[in-house]
Amino acid sequence: MRISILLAFLCLQIFALAFKYPETPIKPVVDDYHGIKITDNYRWLEDIQNPGVRHWINEQEKVTRSFLDRIPQAGFIRESLEQLMRYDDISPPERVPGSERVFYTVKKKDMEHEFLCTRADENSGEKILIDPNKWDNSETLSYWKPSRDGQYLAFGKSRGGDESPVLYIMNTETGKILPDALQGWRQRISDWMPDSSGFYYITNPERGSVPVGEEYYWQSVYSHKLGTQKEKDKKIWYSNDSKEMFHYIFFSEDGKYEILIKGIFYGNEIYIRPAGSKNEPLPVATGFDSQYSCSIYDDVLYIHTDFEAPNKTVYKADPDSPSRENWTPFIPETGVPLSAFDGIGGVFYASYLEKGYTRIMAYNTLGKILNEIPLPAIGTASISGFWKDRKARVSFSSFAFPQTFYSYDIENNALEILKKPREIYNTKGIITEQVTYESRDKTEIPMFLVYREGMKKNGENPVLLSGYGGFNISVRPRFRDIYYLLLEADMVIALPMLRGGGDFGKEWHESGMLDKKQNVFDDFICAAEWLINNNYTNPKKIAIQGGSNGGLLMGAVTVQRPSLFRAVLCQVPLLDMLRYHLFDYANIWAREYGSSDSPAQFKYLLEYSPYHNIRGKTPYPAVLFSASENDARTAPLHAMKMTAALQKANISENPILLMLNRDSGHGGGTTITDNIEQTAMEYGFLLYHIGAGYSGESKGL
Repeated sequence: MRISILLAFLCLQIFALAFKYPETPIKPVVDDYHGIKITDNYRWLEDIQNPGVRHWINEQEKVTRSFLDRIPQAGFIRESLEQLMRYDDISPPERVPGSERVFYTVKKKDMEHEFLCTRADENSGEKILIDPNKWDNSETLSYWKPSRDGQYLAFGKSRGGDESPVLYIMNTETGKILPDALQGWRQRISDWMPDSSGFYYITNPERGSVPVGEEYYWQSVYSHKLGTQKEKDKKIWYSNDSKEMFHYIFFSEDGKYEILIKGIFYGNEIYIRPAGSKNEPLPVATGFDSQYSCSIYDDVLYIHTDFEAPNKTVYKADPDSPSRENWTPFIPETGVPLSAFDGIGGVFYASYLEKGYTRIMAYNTLGKILNEIPLPAIGTASISGFWKDRKARVSFSSFAFPQTFYSYDIENNALEILKKPREIYNTKGIITEQVTYESRDKTEIPMFLVYREGMKKNGENPVLLSGYGGFNISVRPRFRDIYYLLLEADMVIALPMLRGGGDFGKEWHESGMLDKKQNVFDDFICAAEWLINNNYTNPKKIAIQGGSNGGLLMGAVTVQRPSLFRAVLCQVPLLDMLRYHLFDYANIWAREYGSSDSPAQFKYLLEYSPYHNIRGKTPYPAVLFSASENDARTAPLHAMKMTAALQKANISENPILLMLNRDSGHGGGTTITDNIEQTAMEYGFLLYHIGAGYSGESKGL
């Protein structure tokens, strides 16, 4: 059933506004990069706590709200998301290996947060363990992990959407919080000890114990025994040489082995030792030359890696002789990426990424294919369970298929619905196709197109073109409420599988990183040109959207091809690529982008850095920069400086707006209300500018 527009918006019409932006002083700062002088006019905006900067932000916000509050499309999206996102729900129960106790979350339509519940077993009475609705509204449950016997629960509490949780321990029987305190800050559980007497946790050094700014680095793993003082915690796994190195420790499912990982982004090392052993761990993979993960089932070690296999492969080895020379092939590399490897019910499941969608193949312990899991459609799936169980759980979603959970019968290779989606969605008539187009260098780029039945190629269709293209992250067919609402506005959703992502393995990723980053921007630009040349749309009807690394993409293509798009939503972006690595823990992204500290990398970063490639007196499209105040990955200063520079350079009547979300982090707001409001404003902005709307609603321009 089509959603109808509220009567309040029937006659509303927005006319072009004469924008009067807040005065933004120019305070030039000149830097010398390897003999090249670069002027930064808005360096002063980097100090977000400065009273003058806070005043500037508040004044920008007034202009932004004066525009966004009058957009009818935003009102419709807000009203619709209230229906789609507020409902009563219970997640499928999760169990730990050593107990019958189950844990699950409960969602109530009149509450802002889900709460965590438990039962001693699936037939016992319910106990509410953690209810964030009783906390401060800005506080969230960032993670939770029960001990193996189910007696204790480790959980993290974050504030304002930040990624700096404090770790607490709860007794699941009494619901009481233990008095145990831990070392450092930004504490995360690594794994419980097999006997549940304590745990390993990941932490960063206390502020003041390292040079200013380095408290986001030097991540270490400590061991903690329940009931002891934090001063007795032992620093187990760490680096004295590389502040960007990450570390974690976990145990095999049977609790017999300890697996220790250290790594820097795309290269890591693995070591193992018997649980409880004081001996030095044995090396499985060293050298940081590739990505490795491992698991142990029935005293056999399995290594999932892209070492000499860009699409990944699986080896096996004896845990007592685990080094590389002792590996033997188990699952060979194929022509498509092997994205996951799981052992469940005595069977191995290899999840493959074939042209963006999931296929899951079952293998026996000899590495022979048994069958393929019969997924309901082309989409995105995952499988979970324990080695000793006879049933597994499968999660599935696609563009026209809301997330559904299945119980998987291993012996009969059959799926049975465990939890189906609500019937509120009408996905009939949603079409998904995959096309291929050429990028600038003739590389073939696949792209998903999603639209409603009856769409005509008349060159007038409103389009949302979205992309990411980085960090080995793949474009997957998944259901999203906002996509569903955009399809209700007769939009075409276009999702190209850009280089830099993980859609086609390691080589695809590497062809869009470091000095090859321009390939990503070219791939995206050529997607827009293909849509125009094939009569789907025209530049006045194209809205583009991307966040984080995708926000960098939005900034780059906006300054490179400003006339190709009508409206831009640039979310939590990196935009000043000469200074991004100096803030919070963003220096770890240097493995993907490079750093201006290097003369060679500075050169190509300057060539595409959005902030440094704004052209004065240029007509730019409408742009909304959306940033979060508590974002430690992509500091809000990027969106702020870019807003100031683009407002000065733009000579079109299109608005250049900044939306700085309070009590929000890199992942968005902390409450349902915050997320609904942010989404409504952001996508309402896009729909208004490309003239897309809903039945009976003013479509703006």
